[in-house]
Amino acid sequence: MKTLLYIALAFVFVGVSSCEKNNQRDFEYQTPVLLGDPNILYHENMYYAYGTNASNGIEVYTSEDLESWRKTSQLALHKDSTWAERWFWAPEVYYIAEKNKFYMYFTADEHIGVATADSPLGPFMQQEKEPMWADGKAIDNSLFIDDDGTPYLYFVRFTDGSVVWMAELEDDLKTIKRETLKPCINVSQNWERIQGRINEGPFIVKHQGIYYMTYSANHFESHYYGVGYATASSPHGPWTKFSGNPILLKPQGYTGVGHHSLFKDKEGQLKMVFHAHYAPNKVLPRIMLMTDVHFTDNAVPVMYTGEDILAPVVIR
Repeated sequence: MKTLLYIALAFVFVGVSSCEKNNQRDFEYQTPVLLGDPNILYHENMYYAYGTNASNGIEVYTSEDLESWRKTSQLALHKDSTWAERWFWAPEVYYIAEKNKFYMYFTADEHIGVATADSPLGPFMQQEKEPMWADGKAIDNSLFIDDDGTPYLYFVRFTDGSVVWMAELEDDLKTIKRETLKPCINVSQNWERIQGRINEGPFIVKHQGIYYMTYSANHFESHYYGVGYATASSPHGPWTKFSGNPILLKPQGYTGVGHHSLFKDKEGQLKMVFHAHYAPNKVLPRIMLMTDVHFTDNAVPVMYTGEDILAPVVIR
C-alpha cells in the first residue's frame, strides 16, 4: 500500500524536495486540495476532481495517483455558460460512452443544472441556459444509470428541511420525467438532528442487487456533519436507513466530514471522496479527503468506510 499523506487541520506548506544550487534551495510546495462537495472521475488513466470553491464556476484538478494534484488554469464550468451568477456547488461529472460526452450535474443559485463537454477538463456548456428544475429551489443533483440503462436523478428539495427526492430522466439525460418525482429520505435518525433538518448530497451505488444511497446529514458547518446510507431493492425505493449510521463521522479528528461521492480507482477499489472543515475552529475553505469503502458478506451487505484517510495535496 502506498504511503498515505496526512496534513494538519490547518493550512500548511510542506517542502517535499530540495537541493542546493548556488547557495539557493529549490522547493516543491504542497498544500491541501481546497474543494467542498468533491467528486472524482477516473477516465483514461487520469483522475479529475471537481468541487465547490470558485465564486464564478467549477474548478478542476488532475492527478495520476490520487495523492498529488495539479489545478488547471481554466475553470471546467464558467458562469457565462449557465443561467446563473452565483453559488456554484456540488458538481458531479460522468462520461457517457453512448453519447461520447461528459455530463456535469451541478447546483447554481440553489437550482440544479446540467452541462456537457467533449473533455473532462471542459469547457462544460449548456445548450439551453436554464435549470433542470425551474419551479422551485433544488440542490445536489446526482446521476445514477441502472443496469437496464434507465437514468435516474437524485437531488435535494427544501420540502421538510432538506429532503432527498428522485425522478427518472429522459434519454437526453437532461429532462426530468415529472410524473416520476417522489421523495426518498428525510431527517429521521437521532444523529441527524444535531443541527438543522438536513439530508443532502445523495449518491447511489448498486452492490449485489441492492441499491445503496449514501447521504450527508446535519448542517455543513456542524462538527457532526457526517455520512450515512439507506438501502432499497429498487431505485424508486422505499429506502431503509442503516441502523448503524453514521458510517463516517469525525474520522481521525477531522470535523464536518461529508458531502461525498463514490468512485473506483484504477485498481477497482471503491472509494469515498469527501470534504472536511479547514480546521477545528474554521469551516472554510474545506479540504478534500478520501477513504476506502467496503461491504461485509451479510445477506444484506453492510457498507463501511476504511480506517485510513488520504489527504491529497496540490503540487505547485
